[in-house]
Amino acid sequence: MSDIRIATAEDQVLLDKEAKYCSYGDTVHYIEPPRIFSRCEGSYVWDTEDQAYLDLQMWYSAVNFGYANPRLNNALKKQIDTLPQIASQYLHKGKIELSEMIAVDAKNKFGLDGRVHFNVGGSQSIEDSLKVVRNASNGKSLMFAFEGGYHGRTLGASSITSSFRYRRRYGHFGERANFIPFPYHFRGPKGMTKEEYGSHCVQQFARLFETEYNGVWDPKTNQCEYAAFYVEPIQGTGGYVIPPMNFYRELKHVLDQHGILMVSDEIQMGFYRTGKLWSIEHFDVQPDVIVFGKALTNGLNPLGGIWAREELINPKVFPPGSTHSTFASNPLGTAVGLEMFKMTSEVDYGAMVMAKGKYFLEGLQDLQKRFPIIGDVDGLGLALRCEICGPDGFTPDKATLDYMVEEGMKGDMLVDGQKLGLILDVGGYYKNVITLASSLEISYPEIDLGLKLLEQLLVRATTR
Repeated sequence: MSDIRIATAEDQVLLDKEAKYCSYGDTVHYIEPPRIFSRCEGSYVWDTEDQAYLDLQMWYSAVNFGYANPRLNNALKKQIDTLPQIASQYLHKGKIELSEMIAVDAKNKFGLDGRVHFNVGGSQSIEDSLKVVRNASNGKSLMFAFEGGYHGRTLGASSITSSFRYRRRYGHFGERANFIPFPYHFRGPKGMTKEEYGSHCVQQFARLFETEYNGVWDPKTNQCEYAAFYVEPIQGTGGYVIPPMNFYRELKHVLDQHGILMVSDEIQMGFYRTGKLWSIEHFDVQPDVIVFGKALTNGLNPLGGIWAREELINPKVFPPGSTHSTFASNPLGTAVGLEMFKMTSEVDYGAMVMAKGKYFLEGLQDLQKRFPIIGDVDGLGLALRCEICGPDGFTPDKATLDYMVEEGMKGDMLVDGQKLGLILDVGGYYKNVITLASSLEISYPEIDLGLKLLEQLLVRATTR
């Protein structure tokens, strides 16, 4: 095991400039000194010393199809040479065809007509969805969301994100959401199966509608005070918590009874992360709104958007000018998005991702048997979780995971004579969960390599 790395002279010059000139508002230094990266390809990034790191978080699931994916990169290059930019109020072929692709897919899967509206990223698209649901509910501004949920850090998005720290300095822009417990079975009541706990959580939510004195429902007018329930079908920042398969079906039944819309936030779990285009597809429900971003362009362009049911977003109810961004539906982003859809239509990505995810999860389960500090592993497709705990296998242990992350970034682990680093993402309610979001293009040998590197970090953590 090496000592803590010291920044090179060249890197230190850059870090000194960062300290003086860069806002830290959009920066988190998970390790000191932070690495400065110079290139990337496939599942790897390299720092300025040309040290390779296997990346198992892929830019928070934005780069689902691997760094520098040749096909997607070429789509961007080709578009640069034809129509690289045009104001978003003007039409271009890519916007129309990408909208059609998403809307037709939704019609085939959910049986619902709908339309697509673009913006420049996930948080901005959440903001647009808030406009859509507030408009559709005659201006109701109250929302339900989940404990552990994350929907962004703009003023509106942070109001439906459960972490107070994202709102603390700025007050409230509108009303804060009513945060409802998520069926986090590993830390739920003992003695219930996962499915029983899911039903229990729905029943507790349904209690809010028993009488007017529960605070959200007027039985005399048959009206709810809340417009929508924002859900991440698989919790992202909350620790890749996988709910029971019966949960959303039962929840949607309650929502439909009381005229509450379901908004599915697919920003982190969309585009085959879980083995389906949208993670909500696993749960046999029809969402009213879908919000997407990140991997639509494989991280090459900040394009996001929403799909909403026709009656919520048609021009009569959501007319021109309802929301706007100069760079929304830009032709570079839509060109990459179209190519991504074409690419994923030529290969059964669903089957491929599920097979790789099953293989990866089995490897994590093997590590769990050998290392008691792994309290829980779970996954759906290539959205996988590994919860690091104390020796009892349950008490959250953030400090140990922080140590593992720092060790992984030293770049000094040896596998078959090759020196490597490992990039991990930290999530969870207690910041003790490794949230694994590898490239969907990851090879089986690279999965094996990732498991070997994880094993080395676990050995270091348990013998330090």
